[in-house]
Amino acid sequence: MDRRCARCHSEAVTEEDVDRDVVLVASLLNEQLGDITMTMREVLSREIDELSGDEPLLNLLGASIEGNVETILHILQHHIADENVEPPSAAFEYARRLAQRGVPVNALVRAYRLGQDHLLKRSFDAIERTISDRAVAFRASQRFVTTTFNYVDWISQHIVSVYESERERWLENRSAVRAARIKELIDGKATDTDRAEEHIGYPLRRRHVGAVLWLDEGNASDGDLATLERWATSIGESLGGQGKPLVVACDRTSVWVWLPFGHRDVFDPGLVRSLVESDSAAPRVAFGEPAAGVDGFRETHRQALRAQALALAGDAEPVIGFGEPGVAAACLLSADLPSTKAWVQRVLGRLARPDDQHGRLRETVRVFLGEGCSYTAAAERLMMHKNSVKYRVARAEEERGRPISDDRLDVELALLACRWLGDAIITETPAAR
Repeated sequence: MDRRCARCHSEAVTEEDVDRDVVLVASLLNEQLGDITMTMREVLSREIDELSGDEPLLNLLGASIEGNVETILHILQHHIADENVEPPSAAFEYARRLAQRGVPVNALVRAYRLGQDHLLKRSFDAIERTISDRAVAFRASQRFVTTTFNYVDWISQHIVSVYESERERWLENRSAVRAARIKELIDGKATDTDRAEEHIGYPLRRRHVGAVLWLDEGNASDGDLATLERWATSIGESLGGQGKPLVVACDRTSVWVWLPFGHRDVFDPGLVRSLVESDSAAPRVAFGEPAAGVDGFRETHRQALRAQALALAGDAEPVIGFGEPGVAAACLLSADLPSTKAWVQRVLGRLARPDDQHGRLRETVRVFLGEGCSYTAAAERLMMHKNSVKYRVARAEEERGRPISDDRLDVELALLACRWLGDAIITETPAAR
């Protein structure tokens, strides 16, 4: 076809043709919203170092991406006028959290540009697969580029404004200034211990227990930081802390805490469980292990963050301690959930099925192995008859397809992963062996 014929053919394309196929492609992409969100989150957290934060922030990044992409696709599907577009609430909240944590605003703006590029590549792929008429495909591509550009340009102005307002408000808070000093300590940038103690008002040479207290997003409200600080004080008192805890806001739904512990090497998280379980409005709590000095200040905090990430990844109890049996290993297993899931299903076979019956079998085997393969000890711990334990262990071996003694260490680790990660790794039924 020569240029003149191509031009004639292009002019023959009606707006209705383009509208129809744009709606079709946008609908197909909307069906892939979960996958687009996941892959875009991976790209942004990999390409922009400032966005590869802890799990709660990454979850909010995912919610922001999903809201923005869904809004763009709805504009294309339903011909929504610019003046009627509403910004996603998660996008504004994510901008506020980045402002609270001191992430540069240019990282946020760059995220929108990279996200725009990622979405357009997915859109062009879908157009190529779906629209056979090249002229219609070209016009549809133009529509996707224009709509996406206009939206990103519009939302960027809004989120920068939200970011700057929140940053000013946050920096006015004296606790945010202290948080900056604490972050320097955590990052190893503060070398003068005496001066650091003066800035944060906390003795660093003693033994500490790091903790993270947080509220689920659905329970968040104004005044949460004050509530979390009161909880930190109550928890410190319940554990016999040797002074006032150091509490610093991470964002509006979570705080980092250091409990002064004198010279003690151990503490009992069970005391905190009793306190938390008695109040439905209580926060969730993750602990590190007691550690001394500035290095210990950093390490116990890092452990608390790892325990929190484990709690968020799986079905952990409201209180979790890094030093509890199996937690440190489970934290390592949670670092790569897809690989852990595949390995667990390979090790446990049908025993990794997600129903309650198989859950009881897994728990029985876990306790049985933990008690040194003693049916009597396992029965006492599980409060059931010894023969019932024997029956369940035998049934578990049948479901697995081979004795648990063949590779006991692998079985124990896989059961440990199920114990702490739950639905994150056993949501699908593995193929029969």
